[in-house]
Amino acid sequence: MNRVLYVRNLGRISYSEGLRAQEQLQRQHLDGLAGKTSEPAKDTLLLCEHHPVYTTGHRTGQYSDSEEDRLKKLGAEFHRTNRGGLITYHGPGQLVVYPVINLAHFRKSMKWYICQLEKSVIRTCQSFGIQAQTSPDTGVWVGDRKICAVGVHGSRFITTHGFALNCNPDMTWFRHIVPCGIVGKGVTSLSMELGYNIKIQDAIPTMVASFAAQFDCSEVLHLDQNVPTGRNSEDEASCSTV
Repeated sequence: MNRVLYVRNLGRISYSEGLRAQEQLQRQHLDGLAGKTSEPAKDTLLLCEHHPVYTTGHRTGQYSDSEEDRLKKLGAEFHRTNRGGLITYHGPGQLVVYPVINLAHFRKSMKWYICQLEKSVIRTCQSFGIQAQTSPDTGVWVGDRKICAVGVHGSRFITTHGFALNCNPDMTWFRHIVPCGIVGKGVTSLSMELGYNIKIQDAIPTMVASFAAQFDCSEVLHLDQNVPTGRNSEDEASCSTV
């Protein structure tokens, strides 16, 4: 199958802006499935970084209004979402990737999809010389330190939300929460593991190439000029049971 992957770099935006961009693409896919339009929707990677924000998954009842107020007083936004997973942080220096794709073009399995996302990130880490892996906890890890959080949502197998790869964020923001609700484990970044600064733009080419290879996309089309040209990444990686 000739799979085309479209890529848009949204730059640094608010979390709300990222949601709106996803919802717009999701609506195009759903309208196509409902026969409301004859124009095919594009399987798209939205790339961005956010202003400081804490987000929770669909189990929002664990986070009281007082907890929300506490985190907001730190200078971050707070959003309750419909993705999987518990609380996490997004902010400058973190590459956030929102794939809005129709899994019918790939494989109609959310479990398979999460595994493929994890493999894409592992390939990216490998290209930087970092041996990352999965664990029984969703996401990508270097030892017992999470380098990438994963949290997704699917509606009629149209995906939203995605994953966040730590490139060079201010790690102190993570100290105010238990990231993804996992006690006793830490967080890390590409820069921390390598001992030198890795910026988002340094990671984008490999991330796009890794995703395209893992999802067997034969062509990558950039919808703007802000996304660098991809390069090859390592071939295969293992995934966890999620």
